Amino acid sequence: MENIIFGIITIILCAAGYSFAWKFHNRDHHRAAVALLILCGLVLYVYVSADFFLHLWDERYHALVAKNLIKHSWIPTLYDNPLLPYNYQNWAGNHIWLHKQPLPLWTMAASMSLFGVNEIALRLPSIIFSSLGIGLTFVVGRYLFNEKVGFLAAFLFSLNGLIIELTGGRVTTDHIDVIFLFFVLLAIFFTIKFIGSRKTIYTMLVGVSTGAAILSKWLPALIVLPVWLLLVWDAGRFKWKQVIVQGVILMATIVAIALPWQLYILREFPEAAAWEFSYNTRHFTEAIEGKGGPLYYHLTKIRINYGELIYLPLAWFLWKTFKNPKDNKRLAVSLWFLIPFLFFSFAKTKMQGYLLFTAPALFIMTGEFFFMLIEYRKGFRHKWLITLALFLLIALPVRYNIERIKPFENRDRNPEWVAALKKLNEENIEDGVLLNYDHPIEAMFYTNLTAYSGIPTKEQIEGLIEQGYTVIINDEGIPDWLESMKGIVLRKFTSANIQ
Repeated sequence: MENIIFGIITIILCAAGYSFAWKFHNRDHHRAAVALLILCGLVLYVYVSADFFLHLWDERYHALVAKNLIKHSWIPTLYDNPLLPYNYQNWAGNHIWLHKQPLPLWTMAASMSLFGVNEIALRLPSIIFSSLGIGLTFVVGRYLFNEKVGFLAAFLFSLNGLIIELTGGRVTTDHIDVIFLFFVLLAIFFTIKFIGSRKTIYTMLVGVSTGAAILSKWLPALIVLPVWLLLVWDAGRFKWKQVIVQGVILMATIVAIALPWQLYILREFPEAAAWEFSYNTRHFTEAIEGKGGPLYYHLTKIRINYGELIYLPLAWFLWKTFKNPKDNKRLAVSLWFLIPFLFFSFAKTKMQGYLLFTAPALFIMTGEFFFMLIEYRKGFRHKWLITLALFLLIALPVRYNIERIKPFENRDRNPEWVAALKKLNEENIEDGVLLNYDHPIEAMFYTNLTAYSGIPTKEQIEGLIEQGYTVIINDEGIPDWLESMKGIVLRKFTSANIQ
């Protein structure tokens, strides 16, 4: 019931905020309108992030690695103190954890070092970056077309259900994709600043942002390069020699930011690093972990993630682009979406978050299409048809927003299993290990214990006791020989129903 009340208040606040934002927009008070969009987005991000437990995929792994990074920023670990044998190729149970690039994990670690190891601190970077993304989308949309298009694109960003869920860690790829999206957007924002000022510092900031995007989710960040080139050339303010010089500076900055980490892990953790690089490459040729799908997977997913009518603005925008390929701004937006869309469509491994960094391009396309329809309606005979399309372009993303944030669901946001784990900390157990616990990753985040889901051999348990470890075993379905074993602590834990 508590969640429902919280949800109703959130919906009322956002409905009022969005209503005033549209009023300000219609009066050309765009700064106030965008400020309200950011505020409404922030409210939604905080609401969804207020789940006081770790989500099943993939947030719990990111959370634990980030927690461990607080102690040693340059050594990413999952099992910080592996007491039992492990396979370095098993990213869900190994020691050195290179499964993701480090920047999002560093931001989470920095947040938790400042505000404590808890769920809100963990999600705070995503909340901040998503909120800033609303403003960046407005600026980019305004530059490419006009303030109206920028406003609608920012509006769609602020209430997009997928971005909100990822910000709250509720769905797979969570904070990694949110932070990746932010840095791609930031790079395009600095591209616009460079065009306006012609100052090399902004080229370098484009490079820093792109490098940061690579350190968030690897080479798809290079989509910035064709967008940068098209926008810079479109400005008509630069000769080819200037473009080449700035391009070299851009590439050098990207390499300077992104390469050192890759060289570092290859030197310090050669076996694990080589495995992860090969594992990443296999995503194109294999359906890793069963996450595959047909060629049209992403074509279907954009309907679900951006509203069923997304195909209309997308088809119209691409048609306009190919009709006039010399329109470099329109071409830049089209390539921002098309290159990743085609690449990930042909890749064997498929997940909905893979195209998140193209979301602003889709929002901008929708924004221009929306205002084109408004103008077209004036001379169209069946005005009701255009009005219906305009309504659905807004209503369908709003409906999807409600479905994703689940404001009217009776949801347990403070589960007992988390409280039970936190109580273990009150006992100040040093050198402790928890065995037979179904969710060891969560246990290691909420406690200072090393945890495993299974029960080791008798010899391994005796070895842990001899080394001075306090061995705690979840008293659920344990074998007879364990019940009579000396030197262990049997505890009954609340079953973890993790969402």
